[in-house]
Amino acid sequence: MPTTAVRPAVTRRAALAAGLGSVLAAPAIRLSFGQGAPIRVGVLHSLSGTMAISETALRDTVLMMVEWINARGGLLGRRVEAAVVDPASNWPLFAEKARELLQVAKVDAVFGCWTSVSRKSVLPVFEELNGLLFYPVQYEGEEQSRNVFYTGAAPNQQAIPAVEYLMGPDGGDAKRIALLGTDYVYPRTTNRILRAFLNSKGIADADILEEYTPFGHSDWQGIVSRVKRFAGEGKRTAIVSTINGDANVPFYRELGNQGIKAEDIPSVAFSVGEEELAGIDAKPLVGHLAAWNYFMSVQAPANTEFKQMWSNYIKNPRRVTNDPMEATYTGFRMWAQAVAKAGTTAVDPVREAMYGQKVDAPCGYAEEMHRNHHLSKPVMIGEIQADGQFNTVWKTPAAIPAENWSPFIPENANRRRG
Repeated sequence: MPTTAVRPAVTRRAALAAGLGSVLAAPAIRLSFGQGAPIRVGVLHSLSGTMAISETALRDTVLMMVEWINARGGLLGRRVEAAVVDPASNWPLFAEKARELLQVAKVDAVFGCWTSVSRKSVLPVFEELNGLLFYPVQYEGEEQSRNVFYTGAAPNQQAIPAVEYLMGPDGGDAKRIALLGTDYVYPRTTNRILRAFLNSKGIADADILEEYTPFGHSDWQGIVSRVKRFAGEGKRTAIVSTINGDANVPFYRELGNQGIKAEDIPSVAFSVGEEELAGIDAKPLVGHLAAWNYFMSVQAPANTEFKQMWSNYIKNPRRVTNDPMEATYTGFRMWAQAVAKAGTTAVDPVREAMYGQKVDAPCGYAEEMHRNHHLSKPVMIGEIQADGQFNTVWKTPAAIPAENWSPFIPENANRRRG
């Protein structure tokens, strides 16, 4: 498969953020950097294909952070620049582009991937070449690599608390659960964990409906009809969605078309946030839920600063912030702190310096990186509002450590957790 040359972003803002002002007609005012070679970060997110609806904003977040760090004098007295590639929602191409970033562009760290299949595609490359990947999205757990820092949620920081909420009085006392997901490793493994958890709470397999669809799936009429029939058999029912990418748009549209309201069959999503809702009419979805570790509506000084930074950078009032963007921001901040502590961008010293790094994150909590390469994070459940934002209806009182090896997977019985 042919590759596309690695290149820095070519917009004026991105070029300046990457220290490429001489390429464009740069103004006379320049930041003063030392004489060392630029520090390079890779951006490995799909800018086309089914996942572009979610991942493009993460590319923009990394470029914003590059601009931010350069405005503060760069790192180690050197400017930072971004090498951006487009793996195009093509999972084998992710591995090819990762190798290109590490071997050709010689990046010091990579911020990228959304789906677990893309992460698993690139993992052998990062381990072979001793690269460093910051992965910003909730996932199924069951993994820990010395070459990856996981800044999104593990199942105990999203999926399990969300299902517990649905089964409680505030969530509707659900006694039947429809598990709807895209057909790849994250939904299938997460739902394996959730099925075991539900069984432990007295929910029988007969009261669990499980359906999977391909990426980009658009015809949801039959599946939503089956959910309605499943819910019509006398027990309170809820939907748990691990649908990813642009398939969410027709799925939520079909819920509205079939008149499924939150008070009748509530749904909770793990991969739908403000960015995805920006593309649809949210009014029919009011009251449906999402579980994340951050919402744009969070009231916290760090979030006010984050949103202002984003607004100043993107210059488009319609562009929102969301959880994976916040996880990207937090990961970049921690990496910059670790580089400063280590006094180098070399992977091994930076890895060691990452342990114990803390950031007052936009979620309103202090988050810390642990030696299992996962963050402590709060859990939040929000109701969709008519404007596409979320009203937080439940949250943990503190950030909780990730349990990346689930106790609901029998093979993990002898694993060391935490």
